[in-house]
Amino acid sequence: MANLSNHRGVTFLDGLQEHENGVLGFAFEADVPFTNNQAERDLRGAKVKQKVSGCFRTEQGAWIYARLQAAISTFRKQRLSVFHTLRDLFARHAVVVT
Repeated sequence: MANLSNHRGVTFLDGLQEHENGVLGFAFEADVPFTNNQAERDLRGAKVKQKVSGCFRTEQGAWIYARLQAAISTFRKQRLSVFHTLRDLFARHAVVVT
């Protein structure tokens, strides 16, 4: 059993050495984020919703939910008020994004 554990550690270290530039990119480049999990974080809310409710009732419902979540995520990244921006969009007012 110890041999298998050692093999996993060696494989892990080999992978780190092989991808050293990618693994340590954040340490050398100021514009590289520490993690690349932004896409995962963006999807997490939908996955949690799916797990809690069991599924989306219709494909169209899932599509609408995904579009709204994508818009809300964008508003937050742009530091816009989610409530006011959605209100303006549904009232067909222009939304200014900088």
